[in-house]
This record gives sequence, C-alpha cells and structure tokens, in this order.
Amino acid sequence: MDIQEVTAQRRSVRFGARRELRRNLLPSPLATRLTLVAVDLLMIALAAASAIAIWFPIQPLADPAHFLRLWPLVLVVPLGFWFLGLYPAAGVSAVVELRRTSLFVSAVFGSTVSALFLTHEVAAASRGFFLLAWLFMVPLIPIGRAGVRTLFARRNWWGLPALVLGAGRTAELLLTSLRQDPSLDLKVLGCLDDDPVKRDDELAGVPVVGRLVDAPRLQRAWGVKYGIVAMPGVHPERLEAVVRRYAHVFPHLIVVPNVFGLSSLGVGTRDLGGVVGLYNKQNLLLRHNRVLKRVMDLLLLVPMGLVALPVIVLAALAVFVVSPGNPFYAQRREGFRGRPVYVWKLRTMRRNADAHLDRYLVEHPEAQAEWQKHFKLTRDPRVLPYIGALLRRSSLDELPQLLNILKGEMSFVGPRPFPYYHLEQFREDFRRLRTSVLPGLTGQWQVTSRSTADLAAQERLDTYYIRNWSLWMDVYLIARTPWAVLFGKGAY
Repeated sequence: MDIQEVTAQRRSVRFGARRELRRNLLPSPLATRLTLVAVDLLMIALAAASAIAIWFPIQPLADPAHFLRLWPLVLVVPLGFWFLGLYPAAGVSAVVELRRTSLFVSAVFGSTVSALFLTHEVAAASRGFFLLAWLFMVPLIPIGRAGVRTLFARRNWWGLPALVLGAGRTAELLLTSLRQDPSLDLKVLGCLDDDPVKRDDELAGVPVVGRLVDAPRLQRAWGVKYGIVAMPGVHPERLEAVVRRYAHVFPHLIVVPNVFGLSSLGVGTRDLGGVVGLYNKQNLLLRHNRVLKRVMDLLLLVPMGLVALPVIVLAALAVFVVSPGNPFYAQRREGFRGRPVYVWKLRTMRRNADAHLDRYLVEHPEAQAEWQKHFKLTRDPRVLPYIGALLRRSSLDELPQLLNILKGEMSFVGPRPFPYYHLEQFREDFRRLRTSVLPGLTGQWQVTSRSTADLAAQERLDTYYIRNWSLWMDVYLIARTPWAVLFGKGAY
C-alpha cells in the first residue's frame, strides 16, 4: 500500500468518525431555548419575591395577593424576548442582549404601571413594589443568562447548529472568535470549501466536511438553521452567486464582509438607491456621547466612593505597617489627547523597586522574556509580602484612581493608562487611537484577559472597545469587572 492509499484511507476513517460524531452530538436548539426560558422565568420570580419580601413589611396595608393576580404579565417578558430573537440569542453579542432585555423589561414595567394607575387598580403605596421588582429584574435576567451559559455553553447540546461556507483565513478567525465566545449560541459543525487541498482537513478544530454543493444535504441532515459565508476575498460576482444560491438553503444566512477594522456593534445598512451601504459611526467622537459618559461616571462615583473610602484607608495603613513610608504613589502616564496624567495607586512594591527589578531580570533570563511579552511578572521581586500581593490580586490598589475620575482625567471604563515604556511597544496609529478617549479604571481586556493578554491582544481588545463604544458596553464591562477580579486569571 503506497503513501497515497494510506492517506486516503486515513481521511476516509477520519471523515466517517466525524460524521458519526456529528450525528450523535448535534446541538439541540429546543433544549437551549427551554433552558433560557426556564432561567428567565426563574429570575422573574426571584425578582418579584425579593420585591415582596422587602416592600410589604414596609407597607403592611398592601395586599400581596392583589399582585399575584397579575401573573399573566410574567409571560409577556419571555414572549417579547422570543420576538427579539433571544431564544437563543444566536450571533447576538452580550452587550446587545443586555440592551434588549433591559429596555424590554423597562418598557413592560412602564406600560403596566401606567395602565394600572390610569385604571385606579393599584394603590399609591404599592409604587415601591413595582420599582423594586424592576430594579431586581433588570440585572437578574442577564445574570441568570450568563450563569447558564457559563455552565452549559461549551456542552455539545447547547446552541444552534451552523455551517461555515469557506475555509480560509477569514473562516479561521471567525471560528476562533466563536470558540472564545460561546455565549453567541452558535455551534459550527463544519466548514465547506471547494478547494480540494482543504477538504477533509480541520480549521481551528472544526472539520472541513465537504464542498459548497453539499450544503443542502448537510442542512437537512443536521437541521442547520444558520449558514455563515466567510469568503470575503472571492470576486464580487462569485460572492453574489453564492449568497443568492444558499439564501434558499439556510433560513438565516450571515455574510462576513471584507471590512475588518470597522466597528461591529451598532452597524446597520442603508439603501442607497439599490446599493447596500454599511452605516457606521465612531460614538466617542460625538460630543453628546462624551457628556453622557461623564454623567455616568459622576453618578457612579458617589456610591463607589462611599464604599471605597474605608477600604482605601485600611489598605493604606496595612501598607505603611509592612513598608514604612508614603502608602500612595502617582505614576506619570499618557492620558486623553496625549496629555500626561498622574495616576494614583496604593503602593504595593518595595522602595527602590526599579533597582530590584533590574537586578532580578539580569539574574533570571527566563523572567526577561516574560517581562518583554506582558510587562508584568508572575513572581515579581518588587511586590511587598502579603499585603502587596493581596492588593494586586484583588485590584484594590487601583481604588485611589477614583480621584482621577473625579478630576475628569479618567473614566470608569476605557483603555488602561499604560506607563510610557509599555506604550513604546505599540504602533503609533494605535497610540493615537487610545488617546482619543479617556483612560479607564477597567476596560475590555481587563475583564477578559487581565495580565495574560500580550501586546497584540491588548491592541485588539482596546481597539474593539474604542470603535464599538456604547453606554450599554460600559454597563456590561462594569458589571463583569467584579467577576474578573474575583475569578479571573492574570492579576499579579
């Protein structure tokens, strides 16, 4: 048996095993939908129960049974989510999902309260119940959805099956992105490509299962609802023919265009006399959005400051006990429009820290490579024992930067203000992009990678945030920050 026959046999066995594997481990859209509906109803019930438990002891004259008669309204929320495409939220980012759920729940509560008060069905003393139920429900629903996805999104049965048309570089980037963010609820079962070299191969862990003409057969066999055309490099006429042909095969056909670098959130289409145009804007270049972001910072600053102040005082005392001297320090970094900003932190390092670092890097060449990649060390000789490591691991050393936010030099969310030696490693155009917005206390790569992100990942994630900013994105990143601090990796 020659080499070609052996190769062909291995490919045949591998393809047969994949085909059997896909048959037995197909995702179940029904199970995914029912799970999301169940968790939404559970969060709605939990919000209502919490509101009753808090409000009715305050207003004992109000009758909880009166509100139990409104139970049919509970079904309005999942029904609305269904029409908003949230069962499941296939291909919908977490930020967009947060916006849809929050706005729809708020609309339901606003409409219900208005109708009940206009018909004199609810006493004025019960306004607090509706307010509390709304305040609980808006965050609980996204939290519940995030929780079930954390548990189940990587299981084989979760999500909607999808096929990718194309097996090139764009398809590989797409598959990598979907694998890193399983909350998008799409499970790619295979790629299709007419290139014989790519056939029966794998791309980012996903098998290339056939040619484009196999799409109808696989769509029927696997119940695939989503087809993703990832061939931006082909000739426009060829791409148009592919879209026209397979739009009749897949109920949902997504085309990945060759527009890398544009914003992705909030992009819409415009009909320009029969010509399709992509509508895109840079939100943070609009003055009213900057004002809105500043107002949000000031509103958050009051409760955050009240909670953080005693923590800062106690931490500063602990630092002083371990290492006498000023427990605070300010480092000069690059801020908005390139202006220098002095970023305040609790001191977590020994005095003469730079000298300790230089000596350590000379003595430990392996640490030199780690420093050049991340500009952080897993075992940093400069860090104070116990208290220094605790403050850095919990990110409590960053709390004094609330003063920078108060002064308008920083925002709660934005690209982190890096030291100049760190910035020198980036391209000049990226540095200019970073200085177009205020630096932040937390940001996109902090809640996803923390210190494990290399320079390329930092550039990609910060660019994504700046180009896709919205108020909902800030809310989402702020909500994710405590989880990243408590359970994330890479803080040292």
